[in-house]
Amino acid sequence: MSLRTPVIALGLTLALTTACTNKKVSNPLAKVDSKQPDKVLFDRGMDAMKHSRYDVARITMQTLIATYPDSEFVARAKLALADSWYAEGGTAGLAQAKQEYQDFQTFFPNMPEAAEAQLKIANIDFGEMEKPDRDFTHAVQAEQEYRQVIQQYPDNQKVVAEAKLKLMQVQEVIAEREFRVGRFYYLRGSYMAAVARLQSLADRYPLYSKADDALFLIGQSYEDQISFMRRPDVEAKQKKLSEAQRKVVAVERERLSSEYAAKASVAYGKILTRYPVMQRADEAKARFVALNHNKPVTRPTKAMLAQNKAEEASRQERSTMGNVMAAFGRHPDVASAARVGEPSLEEQDLISAKALLQETNRVIAGGGAPDNKVVGVVKSDAGSTPSQPAPRSDDAETQATPQNATPAAEQAPDPNDLTPLAKAGAAPQPSEPDPNELTPNVPQDSKPAQAPAQVNELAHPDEGAKGGGAAASASSGSDQDLATDEQIASSKHKKKKGILQKVVPGK
Repeated sequence: MSLRTPVIALGLTLALTTACTNKKVSNPLAKVDSKQPDKVLFDRGMDAMKHSRYDVARITMQTLIATYPDSEFVARAKLALADSWYAEGGTAGLAQAKQEYQDFQTFFPNMPEAAEAQLKIANIDFGEMEKPDRDFTHAVQAEQEYRQVIQQYPDNQKVVAEAKLKLMQVQEVIAEREFRVGRFYYLRGSYMAAVARLQSLADRYPLYSKADDALFLIGQSYEDQISFMRRPDVEAKQKKLSEAQRKVVAVERERLSSEYAAKASVAYGKILTRYPVMQRADEAKARFVALNHNKPVTRPTKAMLAQNKAEEASRQERSTMGNVMAAFGRHPDVASAARVGEPSLEEQDLISAKALLQETNRVIAGGGAPDNKVVGVVKSDAGSTPSQPAPRSDDAETQATPQNATPAAEQAPDPNDLTPLAKAGAAPQPSEPDPNELTPNVPQDSKPAQAPAQVNELAHPDEGAKGGGAAASASSGSDQDLATDEQIASSKHKKKKGILQKVVPGK
């Protein structure tokens, strides 16, 4: 009996050892039902996320990260931690989510989820965007973040495609703000300031839905500046100069008028070649013919016509009720943004209004306008604070544009206020100007802009080449590549007129 007991014990020991040896250990990366403690915490956190218990999910994920820093679930836990703040929403929650996504990119820059984290950072700013006439900080930040997505993760096609679509919508909002400021300057009579703002807009955002309006205003600004230099009151001031100075001023004025007329032709020509199916094409053609009597009208290539047609077809139009409801909303309308094409990814140099004003001031003042009296620098809003006022001038003696007739005691205008300022001593207007009207209230005794007889060609063809599809580039193709008038007419996009869009007589 004493011999059987050890034998039985030995047999049981061997059986238990064999059973333990043959048992397989589950790999947490191979099976989702692993009983490893880090996996258990991760599953609990994800379950809490699924049931919208975000505070429980965050506590669980933070416990996992702090307790098991070497776990393979740490990266996913940090991403889930950011997602919990993102899903919870709110100003504070989105700000915290943005910080968590940035931390994830810092610690795990090579993971595929890093592109998604960058996209969500951009989406946070996109969701916080406001209308063009309000705070534009989030719009500028969203533009930078989406550009980073496209440039930093070009191989992630799904993320890049979404980023490009959102970037075009963001740039539509920024361009609309720039257009309103430029139009404000134009209605105020600050033509060179309007040119600086609108030309920068046209160069930076060629997909803008009102790019043709911006270019048309550029041409009108140059023509109106020519008319201003020939106004009787301006010429009366020049009569006080000496005979030699008056001759110099006359020569310089004709030279500057020729240059401005040529630049206006470039703006009109770009509408005809880059935006041939948009609404300002017919008016641009009429002005181009008036400024270039002996030149044939520029035509777009067939490829450019097809491109602009596709851009216009991709834009959406909201219903009348949608337009009414949008007036009470906080977020901007992005329905008119293009959904085809490539958004602008590079910053373009901004044009300074000061540089444009200096020569005009010198000509009008007879060469005696000191540089320190020339004002009107237009800086980029992207690098300024949202409360930055629009540029203005107070010195009436050295100004070259009608905006300088404003009294010095007047406060700087709000760049978001689109109502033209009343000139000192001017008779009250019977009604406010139509918001779609592009013609400023110029004095009746001013002469209409006329193209000098010697201007028969487009000057500065390289200027029109910016943004693609200039008159110079289009005319370089063969006749077979150019679109016919019938093709252009049949491709024009007819926009619907809602109750909020007024038809401007003569426009």
